[in-house]
Amino acid sequence: MAAPILVVGAGITGLATAVALQQRGFDVTVVETRTDTTTGAGISIWPNALAALDEIGLGDRVRAAGGRVTAGALRWHDGTWLRRPAADRMVRALGEPLVVIHRTALTDILGAALRPGTVAYGVGVQALDGDGDGGGVRVRLSDGSVRQPAAVVGADGVDSVVARHLNGPLNRRYAGYAAWRGVAHCVIDPELSGETIAAGIQVGHVPLGAHHTYWFASQRAPRGQTAPDGELAYLKRHFADWAEPVPTLLATTAPEQILRNDLYDRVPARCWARGPVVLAGDAAHPMRPHLGQGGCQGLEDAAILAGLAERAPDLPTAFARFAAARRRRVMRIVRESQLIGRVVNLRPAVLGAAATRASVLVPEYVLTRHLASIAARTAFTPGR
Repeated sequence: MAAPILVVGAGITGLATAVALQQRGFDVTVVETRTDTTTGAGISIWPNALAALDEIGLGDRVRAAGGRVTAGALRWHDGTWLRRPAADRMVRALGEPLVVIHRTALTDILGAALRPGTVAYGVGVQALDGDGDGGGVRVRLSDGSVRQPAAVVGADGVDSVVARHLNGPLNRRYAGYAAWRGVAHCVIDPELSGETIAAGIQVGHVPLGAHHTYWFASQRAPRGQTAPDGELAYLKRHFADWAEPVPTLLATTAPEQILRNDLYDRVPARCWARGPVVLAGDAAHPMRPHLGQGGCQGLEDAAILAGLAERAPDLPTAFARFAAARRRRVMRIVRESQLIGRVVNLRPAVLGAAATRASVLVPEYVLTRHLASIAARTAFTPGR
């Protein structure tokens, strides 16, 4: 009989891990505290994550559901080009375009690949007892039940209960800036796909299917600050004199489709695996959004973890191998994402602006080679 595995968290990492494990014959159950997991935001799926999705047979479904970015331009807020790469830059450097998809569409694709009844929504983990050294692990759930699976995969995000079970307290910390995300009902010139920036501010804009554009913005701001007359009104005022497509994106975005969040991270977990308990995705290695790799690394985790679980003599061995295999690559990306956030938000703002402008002095071939080491199809190695 296949070993029963409990996956905690039905986000991107949790669902992808459950799919990959089920495909390899494991008996998987997923529990998720939330009852409403829909979101109006988009997500960029870079070629490394598309390769991971191909490993579990879902890459083409994701490609078909999203928009594609092939260049990745960078401009100053007045429209001055900082980087104007060739139209096929991403394809040549990374192996294929990156795909931009609604998060809800992605989780729907992942969820549809699971057996019916796999996910229990509205059920959270209250505590884990034991570490599997002979006595197994007991999981107490919010519905009052207790489960004793053969293994637990913690894919429950930055505030992971499973990560605290393995590591003790893991407090989140405010990164110092806020982020807005939205979907505009317009199409932008493909040449403008990328980012428009100013001192301490980034605005990204990429195609989301045939009729929409996903955009995001970040700005240094006090924690908990909100706009009295609404986030959209604030953004329209703030970006009124910016070059297109920013004003048009805001003009064609409905107020209810804007998400505003203070950005938090925390120190990555020291222990990713012990006995039959393992962490994946943000539970193990939360990262800031500047490289677009948070969800992508969770998808890599899912494919690699399931492959190791299939080949190892037992699950504790597989989990230990997973932690050892993934730490070096993922932590490099965590550190670089954090560094970019610090540079963009340097104070005074003129320092951040100077550092950002100076980045254009890096030769294109150096930049693309470095980007390929993070996000190319070949950067994902399933570890066979």
